[in-house]
Amino acid sequence: MKPLVRPSRLAPGARVAVVAPSGPVPEERLQAGLDVLRGWDLDPVVAPHVLDRHGTFPYLAGTDADRAADLQNVWCDPSVDAVLCARGGYGAQRIVDLLDWTAMRAAGPKVFVGFSDITTLHEAFATRLGLATLHGPMAAGIDFIKNARAQEHLKATLLAPETVRVIASGGTALVPGRARGVTLGGCLALLASELGTPHARPSARGGLLCLEDVGEETYRLDRYLTQLLRAGWLDGVHGVLLGSWEQCDALDRVRALLVDRLGPLGGVPVVEEFGFGHCAGALTIPFGAAAELDADAGTLTLDEPALR
Repeated sequence: MKPLVRPSRLAPGARVAVVAPSGPVPEERLQAGLDVLRGWDLDPVVAPHVLDRHGTFPYLAGTDADRAADLQNVWCDPSVDAVLCARGGYGAQRIVDLLDWTAMRAAGPKVFVGFSDITTLHEAFATRLGLATLHGPMAAGIDFIKNARAQEHLKATLLAPETVRVIASGGTALVPGRARGVTLGGCLALLASELGTPHARPSARGGLLCLEDVGEETYRLDRYLTQLLRAGWLDGVHGVLLGSWEQCDALDRVRALLVDRLGPLGGVPVVEEFGFGHCAGALTIPFGAAAELDADAGTLTLDEPALR
């Protein structure tokens, strides 16, 4: 696994487009997120269909065609420097094959930020564009609006990425050790759902795999991990970083499952409670970056800043 192309960092005045590839967006939270971006001296613009609601399926932010068009149009707009997702939920899988990836590749690299359901798009940007992305807070998310740690870590990653080369989580080792690799991952359920789809990543071989999820019972987490194991997708992974398991079972029970499923990977370092995902104060994790994981210290050290 090789590092992916890094987009350029943002400068004051950079234009940031907000899109809603997945679930519906509360207007008041969107406006609060735009105010945060303006406070960072950025120039936020909102894609036309961000506040839409699907007429039949209320869990979608508008039609598939409109959500896809919003993402593609802002990505191909040369005045846009970065694209931030408004929220997750569900829906990215429905649009990923509607995008014109040839046109998006021709538009060149730019910053892309999101998490949760946006895992599908992180994977697509990696496999179809060869582009590094940022797993981080979203523009209409509570963390983005109200949590100082989440705000400051994302802001530093966007505007001064050399200051966050070492991501220190305070996490602890489930399996001790150090490992080098290229970062990837996201929401466990979405990674399992990617198996067998067009252009899916064949495996996590050579990677530092970041995993988290929300609102899942332990047997479901077991199912997703077991599916990845049976498919050989975890063969050759170099290290595993575990984020939050918000609204899942008690952490002790989830931890027991993670040890059961990931422990037999053959001495692969595994660190838990790394502080990314659906938790308060979530850290921004670059995907597609060469890095070293120190499970004992709970740190991820990037070889280069996340953005150029």
